[in-house]
Amino acid sequence: MYRLTFLKHISVLLFFILLFSGCNLTRLNIKRSLVKDNFNKEDQLKRFLNNMSSDERKRWYIKTYSDFAILQMKKYKIPASIILSQGLLESGAGASTLALKSNNHFGIKCHQEWRGKKVYHDDDEKGECFRKYKNPIESYKDHSEFLTTRGRYSFLFRYSIKDYLKWAKGLSKAGYATDPKYPEKLITLIEEYKLWKYDGSKKSLKKEYRKSTKEKKNSSKIYFVKKGDTLYSISKKYNLSIEKLKEKNNLNSNTLSIGQKLKI
Repeated sequence: MYRLTFLKHISVLLFFILLFSGCNLTRLNIKRSLVKDNFNKEDQLKRFLNNMSSDERKRWYIKTYSDFAILQMKKYKIPASIILSQGLLESGAGASTLALKSNNHFGIKCHQEWRGKKVYHDDDEKGECFRKYKNPIESYKDHSEFLTTRGRYSFLFRYSIKDYLKWAKGLSKAGYATDPKYPEKLITLIEEYKLWKYDGSKKSLKKEYRKSTKEKKNSSKIYFVKKGDTLYSISKKYNLSIEKLKEKNNLNSNTLSIGQKLKI
């Protein structure tokens, strides 16, 4: 009798232990699935992200991937703020078609040396080849290896790990993206969500950023077109490309008129 009672108590105790540990395990598995398996279904993750506002989605993304960004920073000496801001921007905080379709969070294209899986997506050109990963973490790892093994990015590693301003501008200079506002977009994300904290910094570089932006704006000069001037002659005089000159002045043609103002 006592034996049966004892066994019943043990059975009840084991039941509750399994019940509560099961709840914890479920929560743990859900968190892991967000990172490693994307719920194992693209449509479920898409619905999950679409139910958030843009700000909520960005904060979720930072909370989910910040630990991995820090790990990559410690191993490869790339600022975690840069890794996170690039991931946010390139993947639309995890909600872009490329991120959902292939776990590609950094917009890295196939290139000749890529031997992994591929997916085709419209970018600068139609149907371009992009790398496909098993999960987002593989994308994070490949991003670090991509920057550390390509010569054109080598100069970045001379910058301080806490100087996200130079890193953001350097990535653009090295040709990571074609968007001329790429550095500005990265820096805005870093400042808005205080991503510099993940670099180990205690304050932002906002003042320095505003100062450099102001100096850049003030550096523009005005040139008045004279008789005989052409875009080619002006571009040579000021060491600018014709394309850059047209871009700065929103010109759709090469036609100029005497007295016309041009930003140099």
